[in-house]
Amino acid sequence: MKNKTIAAWLTLLGGPFGLHRVYLRGRFDTVAAGLTCATLIGLYGIIRARNLGIDDQLSWVLIPFLGFTWAGCALYAIVYGLTSTEAWNAKFNPKAFANSPHGETGRLTVLALIASLFLGSTILMASLAFSIQRYFEYSTKALAILQTKENDA
Repeated sequence: MKNKTIAAWLTLLGGPFGLHRVYLRGRFDTVAAGLTCATLIGLYGIIRARNLGIDDQLSWVLIPFLGFTWAGCALYAIVYGLTSTEAWNAKFNPKAFANSPHGETGRLTVLALIASLFLGSTILMASLAFSIQRYFEYSTKALAILQTKENDA
């Protein structure tokens, strides 16, 4: 039986590595592999930024992969947490009764929803701010280089 509370917490905390997919589907599928790849790409970007400095342009591209993946998993945790008991049991516990307690929303599920909303929105806004800031910094540098070349010519 698949428990909605466990699924919501796994999606929030282990979702970037596809743990919720393994729990709900019973196997490591292509979506879980994609989530893991995107997370590892983002982590590699963080490692590059720490080792080479924040001016490393490749890390600018790689870091948002982690943020957007985690924010998407937080959104899925919210979707799982807000799913009705009947719909949850119909989808993930088809052999159980419609009102089986495995699909009920309890206090820990509500805490998972609150944490998912808080962390997901924070991570999403930070990823957007980082991406947009780096894009404009890069655009400004490129424009300055072009203007310098025009003035030299």
